[in-house]
Amino acid sequence: MNAEVTYASYLDLDRILAAQHPASDAHDELLFIIVHQASELWLKLCLHELAAARDCIETDNLRPAFKMLARVARAQAQLIQSWDVLSTMTPHDYSAIRPHLGGSSGFQSAQYRMMEFMLGGRDGKHVRLHRSNADWAGRLEAETQRASLYDAAIHLLARRGFAIDQAVLARDPAMPYAPDASVEAAWAAIYRDPQAHWDLYELAEKLVDLEYHFQRWRFGHLKTVERIIGFKRGTGGTPGVPYLEGVLKQAFFPELLSVRTAI
Repeated sequence: MNAEVTYASYLDLDRILAAQHPASDAHDELLFIIVHQASELWLKLCLHELAAARDCIETDNLRPAFKMLARVARAQAQLIQSWDVLSTMTPHDYSAIRPHLGGSSGFQSAQYRMMEFMLGGRDGKHVRLHRSNADWAGRLEAETQRASLYDAAIHLLARRGFAIDQAVLARDPAMPYAPDASVEAAWAAIYRDPQAHWDLYELAEKLVDLEYHFQRWRFGHLKTVERIIGFKRGTGGTPGVPYLEGVLKQAFFPELLSVRTAI
């Protein structure tokens, strides 16, 4: 036991609590900064857990993966809750801060983009947005070259004996995922007889949890932006509400949604 280690030193609180640098005298700017900083910390945890869970799925070691994916869902709940805190900011409050944000935008969050990429929502144009952001462009590019979390799950289905089309197994992971009937048929067989495939059934439900919470986070983002700035363009020239409405229609694990109609 190291008696020199204190609560403050272990958590590096001096640096964390000194990391807020409001650019204005607006009362609500501290709220705005802290909510976004805390969200980035939760995203860091999500990425940590998702990377380990994917490794477990790829090696057919599902029990540890279930705990990791459940933890991500709980962290996502914290991210969702953050919109409730931020929504206490009124349009007038935000108008005092906005001129000081410059071209910065949540659209530039590399960790958010990495989480999308890890789940399978990949678009190469988003890599270019991070060319000047440390090593993030390289990290995002590297992520597009490996199996997403959903790809890993589909490959596991094939190894377990389900008939997955070869085109799905051999597809370029950098390309957007397209729904496939063989994948839906595999999930349908699992959902129709969960007792025979219990761990795969649990994996499916853990993935559905991720999708559900991610969409709740997107919806919270949409409604918070709508509440504070209406239909104005976002900072950094982002489209704002129309863009957020569009991504709500994007699914990471489409067959896990469509299978509910099929069974």
